[in-house]
Amino acid sequence: MFKNLGNIAGMMQQAQQVGQEMKAVQEELRNKRVKGTAGAGMVEAICTGHGQLVSITIDPKLIEDGDKDLIEELIPQAVNDAQAKGKELHQEMMQSVTSGLNVPGLDQALSQFGQ
Repeated sequence: MFKNLGNIAGMMQQAQQVGQEMKAVQEELRNKRVKGTAGAGMVEAICTGHGQLVSITIDPKLIEDGDKDLIEELIPQAVNDAQAKGKELHQEMMQSVTSGLNVPGLDQALSQFGQ
């Protein structure tokens, strides 16, 4: 009746360790930076690994040309590119924490976590 208690204790210890590792990954993602670009690099967006926008850089020539419509088009493209890269980084880092765990549906649940 009690022969599986060792397995439960081991699973609890493993879950606690994974939880600690996930906290560390979350902190690391907060400090990591990814760069997205648009317009052949004329606009660059920097985001954290969580997808939070940190900065935008616009090529001075683009501003000098005064093409407001083009600038307004390129900024969201650069931000979206950076956020997509942040999401990829987030998924990769989370998968590195959970590799080796055999929990059905865990990968799918973690992919939703980063959204």
